[in-house]
Amino acid sequence: MTTDDSAFLSIEDASKLIASKQLSPVELTQEMLTRIEKLNPTLNAYLTVTAGAAITEAKAAETEIAAGKHRGVLHGIPIAHKDLFDTKGVRTTAGMKIFADRVPDTDAAVVEKLRDAGAVSLGKLGMHEAAYGMTSDNIHFGTIRNPWDPARVPGGSSGGSGAATAAGLAFATTGSDTGGSIRCPAAFCGTVGLMPTYGRVSLRGAVPLSWTMDHAGALTRTVRDAAIMLQAMASYDPGDPVSVDRPVPDYLRGIERGANGLRIGVPKQHFWSNLDAPVEKLARAAIDSLGDAGATVVDVDWPQVVEYAQILWDVSLCEASAFHAPWFPSRRAEYDQQVATLLDAGNAMPGARAAAARRLMDEARGGMADAVLDKHSVDVLAIPATPAVASTIEETRRRPAASGRIVAFTGIIDFTGQPAIAVPCGFTPENLPASISFVGRRFDEPAMLRAARAYEQIRGAFPMPMM
Repeated sequence: MTTDDSAFLSIEDASKLIASKQLSPVELTQEMLTRIEKLNPTLNAYLTVTAGAAITEAKAAETEIAAGKHRGVLHGIPIAHKDLFDTKGVRTTAGMKIFADRVPDTDAAVVEKLRDAGAVSLGKLGMHEAAYGMTSDNIHFGTIRNPWDPARVPGGSSGGSGAATAAGLAFATTGSDTGGSIRCPAAFCGTVGLMPTYGRVSLRGAVPLSWTMDHAGALTRTVRDAAIMLQAMASYDPGDPVSVDRPVPDYLRGIERGANGLRIGVPKQHFWSNLDAPVEKLARAAIDSLGDAGATVVDVDWPQVVEYAQILWDVSLCEASAFHAPWFPSRRAEYDQQVATLLDAGNAMPGARAAAARRLMDEARGGMADAVLDKHSVDVLAIPATPAVASTIEETRRRPAASGRIVAFTGIIDFTGQPAIAVPCGFTPENLPASISFVGRRFDEPAMLRAARAYEQIRGAFPMPMM
């Protein structure tokens, strides 16, 4: 098996080869490090590569597995972490100049959970500064580039996670999502991006953007791999004040039930306006293919979504400015102008407006958003993940305000706190990937995963950029 052959294996397939002694964790890790050395100068997906530690972890995994102490499917699998998840002894910058030399003395909960599952950490992935943008064009640590076209953005804020997963520089990556920061890079880079229900995965040790809208999740190359990552990451954590004490189901159980009998709702409002025609065509074709395979597809009314779209950013704007108050505006010169402008907006937000937004959020998460699915007796909602494909880096620099359009669909679901997953659904005439997203009820990730996997089976294998 060549390096390129193994680089794009699914987690499950790589795990089987490890278990059967056809592939060792050390070999797999070394192959990833070789690819990183070759491709990262172009993509800039990794900010910090922990090569020595990764090989040490891989050797430990190999020894444990040989001794019959197999921890599960992630044991010995090389992954990487977004650089806002704290890593003990390894700098965690959150893409910010003011944190350039910040070295935590403990791991984030997500890092702990994946290490306990036996995953090997290759290092830390670059991101948009402070997780506060959608391009990952970072003035402090360099521009991250899209593997499908290095002249284009990979999306943000988890741009390094999207690029590394798509380019075969890790078998899976962690990401965070406040307005679309997992699903947008997944859509732009042609990977699967899973954002779980708010409170399902602990945020302890994650540098925040917005305490009430941040979600921790994963980017992978298959839906089943996304379920595997979520299985390892999800749990109640008393150390995280927003962690929810709910049983964690077996996410692979029922994932292969297929489209037959599945009920899919397609919202009439908001999600089908102001999107590019090629993206709409691909998203509708994906939904139609599920109908052809036995799913029931119905249009649903979701009038509240219009109000959510108008007010959802009021919460995150204020919370982001509150977190950055120790450094901003006193150290304004150390922030990118785009981030500084957003922090200014949060500081100027009237308290009454922020309170009204938070009240609406509580109502949405208290059952109003899920009621839309209940009213129409559907299992999931299907929407385009983003209204457009990846723009060029040059274009985003000329028109920075255009990034707001990219999160017009994803941000709604951060606000409602429901789980969502983005799955590639084809290529536009520019040969750029587009994505369909499935949204479930709060804490019903299994239905969302079933729908995503059913579509993935219909679609067939999705190519990765062969760099």
